[in-house]
This record gives sequence, structure tokens and C-alpha cells, in this order.
Amino acid sequence: MKKYFMFDELGTNYRREVLGGFTTFLAMAYILVVNPVTLTLANVKDLPDALRMDYGAVFVATAVSAAIGCFIMGFLAKYPLALAPGLGLNAFFAYTVVLVNGSPWQHALAAVFISGLFFLLLTLTGLREKLINAIPMELKLAVGAGIGLFIAFIGMQNAHIIVKNDATLVGIGNLHEPEVLLAIFGIIVTVILMVRGIKGGVFYGMVLTSIVGMLTGLVDIPEKVVSAPPSISPTFGALFSSFSDPTFYTLSMLSVILTFLFVDFFDNAGTLIAVANQAGLVKDNRLPRAGKALISDSIATIVGSILGTSTITSYVESSSGVAAGARSGFASIVTGCLFLLSLFFLPLLGVVTPAVTAPALIIVGVLMVASLGQIAWDRFEIAVPSFLTMIMMPLTYSIATGIAVGFIFYPLTMIIKGKAKEVNPIMYVFAVIFLLYLATL
Repeated sequence: MKKYFMFDELGTNYRREVLGGFTTFLAMAYILVVNPVTLTLANVKDLPDALRMDYGAVFVATAVSAAIGCFIMGFLAKYPLALAPGLGLNAFFAYTVVLVNGSPWQHALAAVFISGLFFLLLTLTGLREKLINAIPMELKLAVGAGIGLFIAFIGMQNAHIIVKNDATLVGIGNLHEPEVLLAIFGIIVTVILMVRGIKGGVFYGMVLTSIVGMLTGLVDIPEKVVSAPPSISPTFGALFSSFSDPTFYTLSMLSVILTFLFVDFFDNAGTLIAVANQAGLVKDNRLPRAGKALISDSIATIVGSILGTSTITSYVESSSGVAAGARSGFASIVTGCLFLLSLFFLPLLGVVTPAVTAPALIIVGVLMVASLGQIAWDRFEIAVPSFLTMIMMPLTYSIATGIAVGFIFYPLTMIIKGKAKEVNPIMYVFAVIFLLYLATL
């Protein structure tokens, strides 16, 4: 085992790998709560049952798909990189595809499945690099920042910190409401933990907020801690019914598939490079086994969609495990085992209310907008599409619309600037596709 994971070459041991894997799990364990709440649209009232997924089944799909992703990454790519359903992508799945577009969640799962197949095909054929390289870095950064704003907006909305206002569309909520005050407490506590550099700060913030909620009577105390895992049958294989439904085959759904594909591209490439650099695994500006790492993600996404969850992606929280000593894929195996163990603790999730999850969404949003500093804002032809990509996501409540607007404006501003030849031809193809997409809205 030590030889397979190259412990001696990487200067690591079982203790460091176990500690690193456990630290990574604590840092990203919030997804076990946030993902089921998001995909089931638990915070949306008066939603038809047909559009709402089964909470228990999504919880199981989340834990199992995360474990599978971690196992594949650990054994195949041998990187200390953990995977799970991605924040932002799950928000797009629930709030844009299902809630705004009105598509059945089975169609959304089918779109995730197809995007995973495309991702695997593009990785195996080498076309992945061409598509990624065709998109300018500024737009990639703007997509990540826009998703961060969108996630934070959803968190504030769920906690009623931001509410509907007939005069100004949105406004500040009633800060005297106990649930709002609990969410604010959670934000403050999580910020303190993160600023102090506490590993798993987001997770611990949720735990402390839940405890305060129970002590104040705002959160129900669970009747038990351990139980058998819920049934996954309500979501398992449900996506395949979409392929016999003629309403699935639309230009709008094509845009959804492309959005899943693009965002997954950016998330994985950026996270993989960042974590590998931190671990000292990049050699001569090259990343060994990078293809296997991307294959791990695509396989996990395909399996996850069959189980019943949104796109699986690499987690930047893996950097906390690396900081704790993880250097090999063994740490990912440890993280995967902990995700499987969590299957038996669903009753504990009953303490997680919107006030508890809101701080996690907001803090993750803060982390995601950090990329804005790398955009060349002094170049107006770059600033316009980057800004529109970012701002249109929360304003239209749609990640796809933000990407569409940005990808349309980028070749336009570059042509006006006289730099049409600097635009990759693929970007012109993207612009046409997204123009057609917007025309169908």
C-alpha cells in the first residue's frame, strides 16, 4: 500500500494521510447538508411535489457519489483531492433548471449525465484542452466569481437577510426575527473561525449555529443520532425516463448541458492545479496524471447523476487536508470512507435549517469571488464581458444566463477594439449558440 501510493517518494506516512483525509472531510462535510437542502428546494414554499426531489434519497446520493469520487481519485490519480457535488452547480440545477425553467428534476439529472459523458469523451480524446484554452482566462475567473455571488445571494435569501421588496425588487429583511439573528450569529462565528485559520471552519460554524439554535428553541432537537440510511430508490436511475420524453430535446436543455460542462471544466482544472501546487506535486510546470484526475471527476459525475445528485467536482477544501500533511491518494480514500460512514447519521441533519446553511453559502461565496483580483479591469474590452458574466448570474437568478451574456459580449468587444483575430474561433461558435439560447427564453 505504501509503495502504491508512493509514501517514501512523497515524504509522507499513514498518520499524515489519515489526518489529512479527516481534515478535508471536516472542511467539506457541509455539502452533506447543503446539497440535499438545495436540490430538494427545501426552502421554497408552495412548490409542486413533482418538482421536488426526495430529501433522503438525495442525501444518500450525495454521500455515496462523494465517496466514489474520492475512491477513484485516490486509487486512479493518486492525488489528495476530494470530490463531491459542487456548490454553484447544484444551485444552477435547482434554482435555474428546475425552479425558473420549470424542467423536471429528472431532466436536470439527465443533463448532468450527458455532460459527464461529454466530459469523459473530451478528456479521453484530448479535446478538453482545446475547449478550455479557447475561453479567455478573464471569463473563466468571472464565471467562478459570478457563481460565488449567486451562492451568497441564495444564502442571504434563504435566511431572510435579503427579502423581496415591491419597490426595489430586493431589500434588507427584518433583522429582529429570531431566525435571521441566528443566521447572522452563524456568519459572525464562521468568519471568526475562518479568519483564525481553523481547519473546517465552515463545518464548525454550522455545528455551533445548530447548537445555539437548539438551545434557543429555534431548531428542533433530533430524537436520535444514528439510523439506517434512507432509500435511494426515489432518485436512482430516474434520469433515464427523460430520454423518452420529447420535451427534453430543446435548445434550452442544450444550453443547460453546456453550462454543466463549462463550469465543471473550470472548477476541476483550477482546483486540481491549486491543490497540486500546494502539495508540491507539479513538476516542471506539468501535472503528472492530470488526465486520470479529470477522468475521476467525469466518472463520478456519471455515477452521481444515476444515483440522483448534481455534478461531482473537485473541492478546494482539499487544500486544508494538504495543509494538515496529506500528499497522496490515500488521504482521498480516507475522506471517501468518512462520507460512507456519514450515511448512518441522517437524523442529525434535522438540526440544519436555512439559518444554519446560510453562513456556509455566504462564506463559500466570499472564497469564490477572490478570483476577481486577477481580471484586467483596466482593459475595457475585457472588463465589460467579465462584469456582465459575473453580475448577471445573481440578477437573473441563472448561472447559464450569466455565461451566455459574457460569452456573447466578449467577441463583440474584441471586434470593436480591433482584436478580432485574438479571439479563438471556438468563442464565436459559443457566442452564436448562446445567442440562440437567449432567443428561446
